[in-house]
Amino acid sequence: MGDRKGTIGCGAMTRRQWITLWLSSAGLSLLVLAPIFRPGYLLIRDMVSTPRSYPTDSALGLGDSAPRAVPQDWFIAMVSQVIDGGIAVKVLTFAALLLAGVGYGRLARLAIPASGTPGMFAAVVITTWNPYVAERLLQGQWSLLFGYAALGWIVVCAVLVRRDNSFAHWSMLGGWLAVAGFTPTGSLLAACVLLAALVIPALASGRLRMAAIALGVWVLSALPWLTAVILGSGATTSDPGSVAAFAARAEPLLGTAGSVLGLGGIWNADAVPASRTSGWALVATTLLLLVVATGLPTLYRRRRNGVITSVAWLGLAAVVLVVLAATPPGIASLEWLVDVIPGAGLLRDTQKWVALAAPLYALAAAAAIQTLGRFVPRAFAAVIAAALIMAPLPDLAWGVGNTLTPSTYPAEWQRVSDTIGAGQGDVLILPTGMNREYGFTGHVSLDPAPRLLRADVLQTGELVVGGRSVDAADSRAARAEAALVAGADPSTLADLGVGWVLIEGNSDAVGAADRTLAQLDTVFAGDDLRVHRVPEPRTYAASATDRTLVWIAHLWWVLLIANGFVAVVLKWAHRSAHRKRLS
Repeated sequence: MGDRKGTIGCGAMTRRQWITLWLSSAGLSLLVLAPIFRPGYLLIRDMVSTPRSYPTDSALGLGDSAPRAVPQDWFIAMVSQVIDGGIAVKVLTFAALLLAGVGYGRLARLAIPASGTPGMFAAVVITTWNPYVAERLLQGQWSLLFGYAALGWIVVCAVLVRRDNSFAHWSMLGGWLAVAGFTPTGSLLAACVLLAALVIPALASGRLRMAAIALGVWVLSALPWLTAVILGSGATTSDPGSVAAFAARAEPLLGTAGSVLGLGGIWNADAVPASRTSGWALVATTLLLLVVATGLPTLYRRRRNGVITSVAWLGLAAVVLVVLAATPPGIASLEWLVDVIPGAGLLRDTQKWVALAAPLYALAAAAAIQTLGRFVPRAFAAVIAAALIMAPLPDLAWGVGNTLTPSTYPAEWQRVSDTIGAGQGDVLILPTGMNREYGFTGHVSLDPAPRLLRADVLQTGELVVGGRSVDAADSRAARAEAALVAGADPSTLADLGVGWVLIEGNSDAVGAADRTLAQLDTVFAGDDLRVHRVPEPRTYAASATDRTLVWIAHLWWVLLIANGFVAVVLKWAHRSAHRKRLS
């Protein structure tokens, strides 16, 4: 029994603590996301779900656009062959938030064991109920939350690897790195945490082999999007003019630094909870930081703890760099990076990197409970901390103020999906641009056609941010759009690989496009959608070799996650058997 207590004191958890951790995280996640489980499909900014999607070249990252949603789109395409895609996105969004709370709570137990279950609960609250989560949900970046969720788990696995360099621990680490790699941004967030929690400490202690293996495992977890970047035809650099538009934004009375410290400041002012659009943001941020500040002295006293040191430096660096990136010199530096270095465009939405401060905030919240526990019961301290965090952000509840509400596609969308087949050319859409506001949604969202159709949809990747066009580049999609708007002969579209033209909305076509459309057969005409057929289009599909290589990379990614899951189950079974023997 003495061994069991010693193990628990070093950060292991009892079954009751695990149950408490999962239930508290699940309860908060449901309080945030309950409305999304109504019937229908989520169409809110970047969050686009459809009944079914397909593993097109674009979904694999082999299209004209940069592979920003790899392997996310491929995974949804595979899952939607079995269950409805709308249900899949809802379940995955809930899973991401649930895993975030549990992961950061587990990290708090590992690094601040004296805070007990109340400390874990405080860590769950501060990492589940904060402006970062609210803003990313309102921006529709549900898949980025997987990267956010995995960070706490990665730190825990890094500690386990450093303590016991076993295959099981490496498997768990690889699994969580792959979960974070649901998007390229999440993969890079994971890389930063891996460097701070494992690679740098391993190098500092002379364990070069461990550091090399860690980097190799990360590369394996990032294979889907790395392979797509190498093989795809999308632009590898970004528009320097977009950097200022995507910089962290100062909230009322806070300035950029205050907004970032409060885990807010997303570039899009429309993706912000109503409570953060007034001077109340100052009150909310002050109360959140009060909880964090209360725990900092305890963290400082434990600064010799390698986990706390790594997490603290990472969080501090993230906040400082995000704030500096919003200054004129920082913007100028990032403009150079995205213009010269391939893939650096992933860095320009700087506020998303505030996620790297979440592990520090989780530990600070748990440490605050330990500090307050000297004066009041720790359970009472946890309730007070939760109130200080949650009460000033009431509109995160119930779908971020009932904003995350599903919509229902009109029947003609499915008829268009049935009409447009694969292997008969790509789809060109009017009106141009990627953003839409349909009458049946009430929200601005990305066009769902690229996920709904079997054929690849040509998209330029051009975005309109703050009234300014960014990421406009010379591509096959851009040339095809220009030809259609200019009223070019259908043969010009065919030479550019266009086999279908989809008109969305009942307004007149853009520019002189009617001249081109008049020469094409209309294969479907509904109230809001029309489909025209372009004869004998040229084929621009990715080669069989490229598709095979990307498929292998995606399947390896799935294998990493599955292997990590099996390792967790086997370790749990082993611990359960060991505890029974001790009993």
